[in-house]
Amino acid sequence: MNIWTSCTISSILALSLLAPSVSFANENPNHEAAVSKETASQYPILEKAKKPEEAGFSSEKLEKVDQLIEMEVAAGFPGAALIVIKDGKIVKNESYGYKQKFNEHTPLKKFQKMENDTLFDLASNTKMYATNFAIQKLVSEGKLNIQARVQQYIPEFKDTEKDVIKGKDNLRIIDVLHHTAGFRPDPQYHNPKVSKELYSQERDKTIEFISKTPLTYVPGTQNVYSDVDYMLLGAIVEEITGKQLDAYVEHELYKPLGLKNTKFNPLQKGFKPKDFAATELLGNTRDGVIDFPNIRTYTLQGEVHDEKAFYSMGGVSGHAGLFSNTEDMAVLLQVMLNGGGYGKHMLFDQETIDEFVAPSEMNPTYGLGWRRNGDASMEWMFSPYASDSAYGHTGWTGTVTIIDPEMDLGIVLLTNKKHSPLVNPVANSNQFFGDLFTTGSYGSVVTAIYEALKTNE
Repeated sequence: MNIWTSCTISSILALSLLAPSVSFANENPNHEAAVSKETASQYPILEKAKKPEEAGFSSEKLEKVDQLIEMEVAAGFPGAALIVIKDGKIVKNESYGYKQKFNEHTPLKKFQKMENDTLFDLASNTKMYATNFAIQKLVSEGKLNIQARVQQYIPEFKDTEKDVIKGKDNLRIIDVLHHTAGFRPDPQYHNPKVSKELYSQERDKTIEFISKTPLTYVPGTQNVYSDVDYMLLGAIVEEITGKQLDAYVEHELYKPLGLKNTKFNPLQKGFKPKDFAATELLGNTRDGVIDFPNIRTYTLQGEVHDEKAFYSMGGVSGHAGLFSNTEDMAVLLQVMLNGGGYGKHMLFDQETIDEFVAPSEMNPTYGLGWRRNGDASMEWMFSPYASDSAYGHTGWTGTVTIIDPEMDLGIVLLTNKKHSPLVNPVANSNQFFGDLFTTGSYGSVVTAIYEALKTNE
């Protein structure tokens, strides 16, 4: 019997769920609000629905969501946490399965149950709820102009004579937000075999090397989703604010919202490994087929998985590194549904939101950073039922957020699907067993939630 089969059987025997709980902190009265007391408006604060029907859901049909995820946990899927908000109410807040099943490749004698307050590595959802939120705030305050050239904020970002493809001199912030900046997806600064002269495992050096990273296509001619774009945008936020990205967002965004579980480098800020959903079993080795200097080989729990964020950016980057839980994430989604604020605090305005979620002329599935339900190609993420105005983002570790303003609906599904062995690490070093389940590909869960709306009966 192999480890995976043994683990699957153990999952079935050990299946159990925790009862939902909700606790949302309110505003910090000592925080200097983004708007004056005279103009501050009261934004809706999430409340727990007494029953799903209050927000237009069928309780019976929502149970099908539980059954779907529970069935997959019983078949070996690691774990998940889900929160659904509608009309300013928390309709569903559940956890499923386990936050840790393995220590390296050895199954634990007792799997550690997932809890509603378990924190997850958000991976690329960092791009939205740290970097984009920061940029939206700076734009709303008139401190950042998305039509301005990158060079205006980072003077050393410029073309050189040896550049085969030029375009940095005229590259605008909006081009970077649209993922049309010319960068390849992943230069792997942390790995000298790939990055070569751009190799860096020092944060300051890495930020310097971003400006030296060559373009691989003429800006504005393609949509290529790239981590470099958001590493660059994170650096721009730091240039404008004079603060490291984590210090800025945690103090200026999350603290006034009362969010205590949304952090970069959380193990350095009072949290313990047991507070987190574990991810890869053998560090960043992909079950032993990957190697580079200082590579982690232990099971990751509370440390960002993303290699560039961990090794090259000290855990704090514009593209990855943020941890949170469903309760905190629900507040961040509600900020967007509220038009930019929560309680007495305004982070940005509706005009800025509208600008950032508008479709790109080149590709309607892209907004400014946000992914949009722009055409049928996004059904895997948004389901067949989401409105055309729905937007959100995903994360490699197994996280997805959906915001549907037309329906006043928000969905956060956080999973630790990468906390599983690889299917065949030699053939594909990025396919984990957890990736094979429908819960880990999001669409089935999102579809079931939409189907539970009475309007879709």
